[in-house]
Amino acid sequence: MTLDAAYAACAHLARTHYENFPVASHLLPRRMRPHVAAVYAFARLADDIADEGAAPLDLRNARLDEWLTRLDAAVQGAAPASSTVLEPAMAKVAPAVFTALGATMRDCALPSALFEDLVSAFRQDTTVTRYATWSDLLDYCRRSANPVGRLVLRIGGWRDAELDEASDAVCSALQLTNFWQDLAVDWTGGRLYVPAQEYQRTGAVTASLDQRQITPAWRDALSACAGRTRDLFTRGRAVCDGVSGRLRWELRLTWLGGTRILDRLDQGGYDVFAERPTLGASDLPPLLWRAMEWRA
Repeated sequence: MTLDAAYAACAHLARTHYENFPVASHLLPRRMRPHVAAVYAFARLADDIADEGAAPLDLRNARLDEWLTRLDAAVQGAAPASSTVLEPAMAKVAPAVFTALGATMRDCALPSALFEDLVSAFRQDTTVTRYATWSDLLDYCRRSANPVGRLVLRIGGWRDAELDEASDAVCSALQLTNFWQDLAVDWTGGRLYVPAQEYQRTGAVTASLDQRQITPAWRDALSACAGRTRDLFTRGRAVCDGVSGRLRWELRLTWLGGTRILDRLDQGGYDVFAERPTLGASDLPPLLWRAMEWRA
């Protein structure tokens, strides 16, 4: 497989998988797009492995172990042996993903630890379905979301501790926004990301979710969750100003899109059982206008 074909396969995967926010979009500098797509393909497929609910837990863990083994081989520029545990469709696309990712990691000097953090978070999803405290949940975000932002910065050529910290705040905020937006979907799948300390404070009970009801107590809890998420967006706003060129526009639009979802949640009284808030084509003009009116 040629390197160009490998990157093309990753770009196709990025275009055809569902996500809330754009991945390797045309706003990014052209030189960054293949690299971001390779990172996305690695993370998306690892997440898919962890979410293979029909597969036994030990098999999913074995597949994640192989994903990390392939990562190590990619860093060295070596081709791993044929898979013995990956699902056939996954095994078919894996060579393209790791051919591209290995080249990206070498060209952009990307640390393996950030990818390992992602896999550790995906692995955690196979066993952890509830979070007791904010500290527990934010540690999950540190590994499931924050590495992506740092990888994008490094692909863009930025290596700065303050930018990393701001990026972490935005990425955690985006992850949390997705949790509140997808509460109904996650609950149906047996997961709840609202920390117990938050909903117990308001007197909310999970039996209400079984009845697909957002009670006043749940509305108060989710409003507090959204408020904490907005604080993270505010803390991370500097990363949208600390980069330059097209990446600045990409990050500003992503920031604005995330906060707009929070606005929609608030406007709908956080009743995600009645309607899941999303962004559509009609949101693009106001988002572009706000991006142009942005003040650092």
